[in-house]
Amino acid sequence: MRIISPMATGNGAYVVHKTLESRTPGYQVIPYNPYMTLFPPSLILLGRFSRAGLIHTAPDYAFFHLRKNIPLILTFHNYVLDRFMQDYSSTLQNIHYQTDLKIFTKLAVGKANTITAVSRFTANLVRQEMKLPDNIKVIYNGIDHALFTPKKSNHKKQANKINVLFCGNLTRRKGAQWLVPIAERLDRNINIFYTSGLRSSGMLADHSQLQCLGAVPYYKMPAVYQDADILLFPTVREGFGLVAAEAMSCGLPVVATDCSSLPELIDNGKGGFLCPLGDVDAFADKIRLLAENPQLRREMGEYNRAKVEKMFTLDRMVRQYQELFEEVLSKPS
Repeated sequence: MRIISPMATGNGAYVVHKTLESRTPGYQVIPYNPYMTLFPPSLILLGRFSRAGLIHTAPDYAFFHLRKNIPLILTFHNYVLDRFMQDYSSTLQNIHYQTDLKIFTKLAVGKANTITAVSRFTANLVRQEMKLPDNIKVIYNGIDHALFTPKKSNHKKQANKINVLFCGNLTRRKGAQWLVPIAERLDRNINIFYTSGLRSSGMLADHSQLQCLGAVPYYKMPAVYQDADILLFPTVREGFGLVAAEAMSCGLPVVATDCSSLPELIDNGKGGFLCPLGDVDAFADKIRLLAENPQLRREMGEYNRAKVEKMFTLDRMVRQYQELFEEVLSKPS
């Protein structure tokens, strides 16, 4: 049975759906440039869905992918239409979110046969905001733990040098505005390496302890994690937290914001530390603590790796989606 997945490129959700494509017979991602959403009706022309048995996509523009008599499964990879996120969005984004995007999302939700979410937090938020019944299925994103592995080499880097990694778009939502203040509070032997993400470009303000890695292709990310000692994740909100889970799979301790879905991934005090939103002193303190304790870093990294193998494997995610696809397709139309 052919399953169609129209998805905008340049984000973590696209990566997840491409993974499903690679492991699910009949599953086909139809990628499109995010700029097409400037004129949403253009999305109707993306592809021929007449032979599809099922459509699986994100909710924001799913209304334009609808086809008569073809079941629709929506997956909420995140939710940014609520009041809290208005403080971390631009004026144009807020206008967009509170008008057309909210309308499009509600229309899609009303037409969906099944709704899933990538964390309990996201499921609960969507349920509250959209006034939905308690039937949103949670399917955690999965990590290829055979690809994202701890570094095997015993090669020693320069003595006492600690590499802290930040991955993500350089936006306020990802907490990029706090990287310089955090760096200013760290000892001179601790450096923060940061990527410019999938959609953002440019660099942060010059600082001797900040180094830009640029836009790193996804296939090179395991090596980036393996070169790091700690993941710094001062994000404002995550639907799941793919970066955190990938770092955990690579055996890194994580210093992250105590918000949204992250407590579902990171066990505070066991796999890393969860800090109050925007509290640069707390982030710096926890990074220093880990920098000074190689055994603690190792223990937390091993704990995280074991948790990924137990709860967030790719095989588990794919199996749960495949079971859902079969369940929906088995229902009479």
